[in-house]
Amino acid sequence: MVEASRAFHTAPIGFISTTSSSRLLNKPTHHHSVRLRSSRRNAIRCSISTSDSNKLSVKQNAITWGCEVDSLENASDLQKWLSDSGLPPQKMAIEKVEVGERGLVALTNIRKGEKLLFVPPSLFITSDSEWTCPEAGRVLRRYSVPDWPLLATYLISEASLMKSSRWSNYISALPRQPYSLLYWTPAELDRYLEASQIRERAVERITNVVGTYNDLRLRIFNKHPELFPEEIFNLETFKWSFGILFSRLVRLPSMNDKVALVPWADMLNHSCEVQTFLDYDKSSQGVVFTTDRQYQPGEQVFISYGKKSNGELLLSYGFVPRAGTNPNDSVELSLSISKSDKCYNEKLAVLRMYGLSIPQRFPVQITGWPVELMAYAYLAVSPPSMSNEFEKMASSASNKNTSKKDLQYPDLEELALQFILDNCEASISKYSKFLQQSGSMDLDVKSPKQLNRRLFLKQLAVDLCTSEQRILFRSQYILRRRLRDIKSGELKALTIFNGFRNLFK
Repeated sequence: MVEASRAFHTAPIGFISTTSSSRLLNKPTHHHSVRLRSSRRNAIRCSISTSDSNKLSVKQNAITWGCEVDSLENASDLQKWLSDSGLPPQKMAIEKVEVGERGLVALTNIRKGEKLLFVPPSLFITSDSEWTCPEAGRVLRRYSVPDWPLLATYLISEASLMKSSRWSNYISALPRQPYSLLYWTPAELDRYLEASQIRERAVERITNVVGTYNDLRLRIFNKHPELFPEEIFNLETFKWSFGILFSRLVRLPSMNDKVALVPWADMLNHSCEVQTFLDYDKSSQGVVFTTDRQYQPGEQVFISYGKKSNGELLLSYGFVPRAGTNPNDSVELSLSISKSDKCYNEKLAVLRMYGLSIPQRFPVQITGWPVELMAYAYLAVSPPSMSNEFEKMASSASNKNTSKKDLQYPDLEELALQFILDNCEASISKYSKFLQQSGSMDLDVKSPKQLNRRLFLKQLAVDLCTSEQRILFRSQYILRRRLRDIKSGELKALTIFNGFRNLFK
């Protein structure tokens, strides 16, 4: 499992404009990063020493700060630093746990409805935090860099300064390589996530991170190499910092949706069974959460990262709950209008009018699917004679329509349901193929480290595909039953009609 914590309503990256040439997919390894002898930048000049004795040597794919994801080596230093910096006495401590590698465990009895943490704003890392290297901060603000890239750069800057940074105790307790799909190679994404739509989301995220780094490099870093040397500010360190942000950044509704890294609070792991989440409490002036169950001494204390599917949890946090344990689990079903459709161009035009595309993905849960999916299906199967309804269908299929109406087209219902069923079964076949082949995957790998990594990734993929296929099987059952009811109803009506005809003969 992942040592996760962390963000409920994680916002998309606030990208600065990216050039098309910079939006490339790139990605190296997972758990086996290389430890290097650490050097540091001059804390006053914020530049790299050019002398041979002090020159920073950073090899590709190496992060020189942080610790292993399950390590407690820096936990006591972190707790002491937090207490010395204003964190009140806690009823929890960092320990190794079964769910999450590291987590916060109750030291005493904790009641249901009790407020915990009380982390003060002075311990938050936000876009307003003071830089140990003030010149670097001033440059980024002069370029109006948005919060996410700014925080990513800030984290690298502070980490590279080691003990010179106020945050050194916090950064030394962060994972050296966060569990994240950012660390999967393109080949691994293709190999293990070929059946899941989350693969496309992962590719998009990796592409955006790479594009954001390239934009910063071209527009800012190359112009100020004394502040942002490539030995420190490179793609590998940005994947690390964005991995930390994706898995730990918290949005605080009571502070006008400010995003922040909240040390100590980000050691809490996720449980699908709890509904409590972090927020700023104005009365106590700190980040808290209210327990929705009681905990005994030695029990791990959990929060919720939000109503996320198993795929979304894998995407940001690198773990997958057991199939059937996540009530918010969903799978994206891809629907597409055939190019041979006589009204293809007209349908494409109305879809674009409402920000939709061909194909389009819709979330399906074990309890059913959204009205948007049914509206898209109606549009896909509608004949030319219904062209006056195309825009209404596209509007209902988009999330821009605030007055969601469940469209009713009885004459099209059977065709629409069959259309959804065909796509559902095509998706199920992809999952079945992957799960059947997964047993024989990676048997050709001879390196123990490489084998361990691949087995770990494969198990995550198998867990994800099993949970997503389970939802599709349920949808398949519902669709087949509904189609059977429609056809039996039609047969019954036809029988009654024929009976009446016989009466009049």
